[in-house]
Amino acid sequence: MQLGSALLLLFLHTLLSAIPLVFASQDEPFTLRISCGSREDVHTLEALWYRDFGYTNGRFANATLPSLVSPLLKTLRFFPISDGPDNCYNIDNIPAGRYQIRVFLALIDDPNLASAPLFDLSVEGTLFASIKPGWIGLDEQSFVEAIVDVTDSSATICFHRTGHGDPSILSIEVLQIDYNAYYLGKSSGTKVVLRPVRRLSYWSENPVFDGDMNDVHWGGSRFWKTITFYPTGDYHVLSTKNVIAGTSISPNFYPQALYQSAIAGTDKESQLSFEIAVDHSKKYSLWLHFAEIDPEVTEEYQRVFDVLIDGYVMFKEVDVIRLTGEPYVALVLNTTISVIEKTVKITLKPLTGHAIISAIEIIEVITAEMATSLDEVSALQTIKAMLGLPLKFGWNGDPCVPQQHQWNGVNCQFDSTEGKWVIDKLMLDNQGLRGFLPNDISKLRHLQSINLSENSIKGTIPEKLGDISALQVLDLSYNEFSGTIPESFGALKNLQILNLSGNSLAGKVPATLGGRHLHFNLTGNDRLCGNLGLPECGPHQSVGAKIGIAFGSIFGPLLVVIFINCWWKRRQNILRAQQLAAAMERLHMLKQ
Repeated sequence: MQLGSALLLLFLHTLLSAIPLVFASQDEPFTLRISCGSREDVHTLEALWYRDFGYTNGRFANATLPSLVSPLLKTLRFFPISDGPDNCYNIDNIPAGRYQIRVFLALIDDPNLASAPLFDLSVEGTLFASIKPGWIGLDEQSFVEAIVDVTDSSATICFHRTGHGDPSILSIEVLQIDYNAYYLGKSSGTKVVLRPVRRLSYWSENPVFDGDMNDVHWGGSRFWKTITFYPTGDYHVLSTKNVIAGTSISPNFYPQALYQSAIAGTDKESQLSFEIAVDHSKKYSLWLHFAEIDPEVTEEYQRVFDVLIDGYVMFKEVDVIRLTGEPYVALVLNTTISVIEKTVKITLKPLTGHAIISAIEIIEVITAEMATSLDEVSALQTIKAMLGLPLKFGWNGDPCVPQQHQWNGVNCQFDSTEGKWVIDKLMLDNQGLRGFLPNDISKLRHLQSINLSENSIKGTIPEKLGDISALQVLDLSYNEFSGTIPESFGALKNLQILNLSGNSLAGKVPATLGGRHLHFNLTGNDRLCGNLGLPECGPHQSVGAKIGIAFGSIFGPLLVVIFINCWWKRRQNILRAQQLAAAMERLHMLKQ
C-alpha cells in the first residue's frame, strides 16, 4: 500500500475539477427493471418492473422472498441442470455508458426445497460474486451488485452452477449512472468491474436505499446498511436538519441525508476505529464521507485528524472545514488499497479535538476479463445451431470467461497479440450431435484439435476446414459424412492425425496427403481410392466427361431408334419414287 495513493477530494466545486467529466447525451439515464419469471409488467412501491420475455432460458416459478429489502415480486426464474451449467440474461439496445447492475435473489416457493442455492455470477464475462452459505435473511446478501462499463450496446449477466442447487433470480436492475461515477483515477490502468461490498451509514435505524436526490437519477440506487457494530471505545452520534451542500452533484450524486448524521469521538475516547470484514488478498476502493455538522465546531483547526488504513496513515491532518471552506458541506476521501487479511481496519486518529465520520463505502476492484474473439464466438454459436447441441451443454455467454466457467467441449488460450481469448480445441465426441458441419468452423482459425467423432453428423466435409492452418488433429470418425475428402486438406501442413473412418466417403483421396508423416485412418469408407494404401482408382475422368457418359448412356439408344426410323422412312420414299417412275415409263410405251 502506498501512502496517499489515489487520493480524491470530492466536495462542491472541487468535485467538478477533480476528474475529467464525460456527460451523457440524454437528460435521463437508461433504466430497466425486470421482474424475473413474470409474464406481465408489475408495479410496486419502488418502481415499474417489466415482464420477463426473450432474455434467457430457464423456468418460471413462484418466489419466496429472503429479505425485507427484496422487491415485492411474486415470481422468479430458475435454471435447472437440464438447462446447462451456464445461463445468461442478454440485454440489448442499451446506450453505451457506465451501469449499476443489481440482481436480487429469491427461493423457489416449494416446501420440499432442501437448501438455498449457491452459485456464481458474472457480468460481461467477469466473475464478480459468489453466493455463499447463510445468505438467507441477511439484507445485504439478498442481492449482488456490480458497476460496469458497457461499450457495445448490450449487457450480459450470467449465472454459473457450482453444484449446490439451481440458480434462482427474483429481479434484475440495469441502471445507468454518471460516466465518471466511482472514478479511480488514471492510475487504475486496466478496465475494471466494481463490486460494492459494504455501504455503512448512521442516517437511519433501518437499511435504506438512496433517496432525497432531488429527482436526479444519475446516482443509481445504493443500499446503505445501518451500522450494527460501533467503533471500539466511546462515541457520540450527531444529527442535523441543516442543508448539506455538495451532495447531489456529479459524478456520484450522494443523498443529502447521508451527511446529516455522523459519529464522533468524545473526551473519554477521541479516536474512532472500525474493523470491517472483507475477502482477503483482493483490492478495494475505500470512500469515506464527512461533513462538519457539530454546531460547536465552526472554525478551521478545531477538528483535525489522521486517517489510517490497516495501520498506515493514508490521509494526514484532515480538517473538514479547511478542506470544504465551511460547515455543512460534504467531503469525500477516496483511496484504493490491497488487502492481505480478512478485515480492513479504519482508524481516525485525532490531532486536535475529536474524530468524526458520516459513512463508509468499501468497493472491490476486479480486473475485467478480456473477451473471446467475436468471430470465434459467432462461429461457435453457428456450430451450436447447426449441430443441435444439447441444451445441457449451455454454451451461453462468453466461451472462455470467466475462466472458472469455460464452455464444455471448448478449450481456450489467450492470444496476447490480439489481446483476446481464442479457441484451440473443440472436443464434442459422442454427444449425440446431428445436422451438418458449417463452413463457419473455419473462423475458429486457432484450432489445433477437432474431435467430433461418434456422432450422427451428415453432409459433406466443409472445404474450408483446410483454411485452419494450425490444425494438428482432425477426428471426424463414425459419423455420416458423405462426398469426397476436400482437396484443401493438402494445405494442412501441421496436420499429424487424420481419422475419417466409419463414414460414407467416396472418390479419390487428395494426392497432396500422400508422402507425408501423417497418422491416418480411413477404414469403413469402401468407395475411397487412391493414396494412403487404398485401392487404385479407375481412369480419371473430368466432371464434364462423367456427365457426357451419363448423357450418352441415357440418350444414345433413343438416338439410334430415331436414326433407324428416319432411314426406314427415307428408304420407303425412294422405293415408292422408283415404282412411280417405272409405271410412268410403261404408260409412255403403251401410248407409242
